[in-house]
Amino acid sequence: MSQSVLDTAQEARPGDRRSLRGHPWLTLLTVAVGVMMVALDGTVVAIANPVIQTDLGASPADIQWVTSGYLLALAVFLITAGKIGDRFGHKSTFLVGAAGFAATSAAIGFAGSIQQVILFRVLQGLFGALLQPAALGLLRGAFPAEKLNMAIGIWGGVIGASTAAGPIVGGLLVEHVSWESVFFINVPVGLIAVALGLWILKDVRAENAAKSFDIPGIVLLSGAMFMLVWGIIKAPTWGWGDPATLVFLGGAVLAMVVFAFWQTRAKEPLIPLSLFRSVPLSAGTLLMVLMAFAFFGGVFFVTFYLQNVHGMSPVDAGVHLLPMTAMMIVGAPIAGAAIGKIGPRIPIVAGMLFTTAAMLGMSTLETDSGTGVMSLWFVLMGLGLSPVMVGATEVIVGNAPLELSGVAGGLQQAAMQVGGSLGTAVLGAVMASKVADVLPGNLARTQLPIDPAQGEGLKQAAQLGIAPPMPPDTPQPAVDAMANAIHSSFVSGMSLAFTVAAVVALAAAGLGLFTKRGANDAGPAVHI
Repeated sequence: MSQSVLDTAQEARPGDRRSLRGHPWLTLLTVAVGVMMVALDGTVVAIANPVIQTDLGASPADIQWVTSGYLLALAVFLITAGKIGDRFGHKSTFLVGAAGFAATSAAIGFAGSIQQVILFRVLQGLFGALLQPAALGLLRGAFPAEKLNMAIGIWGGVIGASTAAGPIVGGLLVEHVSWESVFFINVPVGLIAVALGLWILKDVRAENAAKSFDIPGIVLLSGAMFMLVWGIIKAPTWGWGDPATLVFLGGAVLAMVVFAFWQTRAKEPLIPLSLFRSVPLSAGTLLMVLMAFAFFGGVFFVTFYLQNVHGMSPVDAGVHLLPMTAMMIVGAPIAGAAIGKIGPRIPIVAGMLFTTAAMLGMSTLETDSGTGVMSLWFVLMGLGLSPVMVGATEVIVGNAPLELSGVAGGLQQAAMQVGGSLGTAVLGAVMASKVADVLPGNLARTQLPIDPAQGEGLKQAAQLGIAPPMPPDTPQPAVDAMANAIHSSFVSGMSLAFTVAAVVALAAAGLGLFTKRGANDAGPAVHI
């Protein structure tokens, strides 16, 4: 970097006592408000899904897309959003993301059908993707190198705490207000983020900003991810060997191969493949995918288990998840301190082993499992996930070349969102297949007359753990028998899904052995 550029950066250094603009800690506060919305919405909707399903008459596949559409839009657009920030400035990108996120949240609240909810959730995810890389870029510009790791740690803690608090916040809003309020709450928060951003933030952009966008790369990656997730979600309905399923899954593989080839030819590729020459970076990225696969997929089923099988209210379900959320909040700073002293490898491996144990424990839950047993596995999961979330930035960004550190930050977030989307889809497919296998036998044992025309409806109800209403004059033993058949089928599917999640978490623990502390500094920032 030339001396003149360094001088410019020094003159514009945030923290100038004459103005609050660019103040490091106020910058952290501002971006934390914006990112909090995005992280919160990743899990807050899970607690509202059962109510949304009932109110809008959504199918299991539809309700999965309320979560998967949001996560997938985030995942596909994150790296592109990082390049937009480099090109047009991180402040402007952050403000557009915050305003758009608030606007689409309001649109979801006013939606009158599940199709509209899914559409606006996808748009919400796109605006959310603008926020996260821009937030990290603004932090890199606001803090001196010796304090940057602390700032990123706090920023990561906000994400972890918001993700963990989602079920509690969602439960309170759904029970005492409405499911729409889960989205309306983002409007004032978004307006606060925009107001603080206009007042506090100082724009930062890369010195060698991208001059063009890899449009073919964006299209190929977006198409590949859409075909993959859509094929997995529809496979239980179509059949895994059905030509439609094979076309979508095969198309996803082909699009990814073409995407990888194009990245070696593009002038400014969406994801420079040179990043993956680093074994720790590659291991860390895949580890994030697997961790999110297990976590987001698991939380999706737990909310239905608590509300539909145990008959809890949304807020009671959130309270029962408190051991997990509390351990994530408490575990994050502890994990950060441990990683600072001994590096990320041991904490990440230990964390994923805890998560594996938690998933195996959850696979043993029955229809009548008590609060104490559930809380034990929730505590283990919260403690296990914290080191992975805290250590991810250091492993991935720290092992990237300096000139690609911004792209690596987007890659870390994209990996988590892709994993979450795939986890919801794949574990949902596993659950659906198991329920379809065991439900007929469970219904036969009730010895109740079942109309064959009700078969598909009962299968969909069992996938959500919802006992269908019976005629008013039905004897109570018959009502209980039907509910037991539905709930037992749901729990069988959930058990298999958590077993698969445990295997995935164990594989992630093995990948953790290849991680190490990054040696690259973030480098000086340029302010304009």
